[in-house]
Amino acid sequence: MNTIIAGLQWGDEGKGKIVDYLTESADFVIRSQGGNNAGHTVVAHGVKYILHLLPSGIIWDHKTNVIGNGVVIDPVGLCQEIARTEGQGVSITPEKLLISDRAHVVLPLHKELDAAREVALGEHKIGTTKRGIGPAYADKINRSGLRMADFTDPDYVRERIAHRVVEANDILARYDLPTFEAAAVCAEVFTAMERLLPHVTNTIPVLHEAWKAGKTLLFEGAQGTLLDIDFGTYPFVTSSNTTAGGACTGTGLPPMAIQRSIGVCKAYTTRVGSGPFPTCDEGLSAYLHGLGREFGATTGRPRGCGWLDTVLLRMACMVNGVTHLAVTNLDGLDAYDTLQICTGYDIDGTVHPLPPARRDLWDRAVPVYETLPGWQSDTTACTRYEDLPPAARAYLDRLAALCGAPVGFVGVGPDRAQTIAV
Repeated sequence: MNTIIAGLQWGDEGKGKIVDYLTESADFVIRSQGGNNAGHTVVAHGVKYILHLLPSGIIWDHKTNVIGNGVVIDPVGLCQEIARTEGQGVSITPEKLLISDRAHVVLPLHKELDAAREVALGEHKIGTTKRGIGPAYADKINRSGLRMADFTDPDYVRERIAHRVVEANDILARYDLPTFEAAAVCAEVFTAMERLLPHVTNTIPVLHEAWKAGKTLLFEGAQGTLLDIDFGTYPFVTSSNTTAGGACTGTGLPPMAIQRSIGVCKAYTTRVGSGPFPTCDEGLSAYLHGLGREFGATTGRPRGCGWLDTVLLRMACMVNGVTHLAVTNLDGLDAYDTLQICTGYDIDGTVHPLPPARRDLWDRAVPVYETLPGWQSDTTACTRYEDLPPAARAYLDRLAALCGAPVGFVGVGPDRAQTIAV
């Protein structure tokens, strides 16, 4: 069964763990969008792997991993990630990792342009990771970007980079940010490309042949639905379609190639960066940070934490066509005697079951809560759904009822083994 894994919140839901868990029965693991602004943490056999561009299936042997055309690739960052992961004993060969020749490239200048944009926005900044993702996607949409295939023609790339450096330097100089020399940019990127080009190919026929041959395909999304450029809390969003539709446009496979959409959410809500967060709770944030949890895999920034928001999840399940929920970090709530679930937003006296589109309405959204009993017992050793405390099962049942999708998986710890199939 071919499956999309989509995040249902603001990212950081634990998608990497679910992808890793399902990779055992998959033949291909495919990343379809985003860049190295995403961070997936996978823990297997006590070893922690932090991945940014590499699909989470890379730590498995005998699996084919694909970075699709919808991804924007920082070649220097990807080389560093490959070296770090190989240093942990993982083999990464051209047979094991395929990179789409149509994927766009993040240049060093894109990172500084990202910083310049945040400076220009001032107090209205988005809170990006400054990895150059937005400017790279902007070049893609402006039809001025470079793709992986272009680097087989070095003269063309040098010409395009020289032109782009002039434009970028004009912007960067306004904000007293570092400017670039075209020769230095080319040297840095070409060195990385020597390592990556053996992996670059037209991945579309490869994936279609795998689909037609009955291979099992697992599509790995980055970030989450509330960061989607269309469906997220705009303008505090990323620059790609993080929802299920991105799995098709970012890989070249059609919708009929996919049979299942698993939506991943935490048992509570978190987000990093600027933007609305109606259910944010300082007490819950302090508690989880005190446990050493909820720090970003990419930036190390502490995440804001809050009660479960099913207003957001309800819409996320709609736009992703979620067939099953994967609820992670249930154990993060083990110590609480009472729990809150947001079931609606009170905006100017009217309760709304779905999130607003208008930016100003978010500031007036007051969560409407339902209180449920906690279980106050350790769930980390549970291996079957029936092992969970009755109150934990009741919490999950209520979550599923409010979201309109059944719970298929439950995470009770960071390790691969701490995943319950319902």
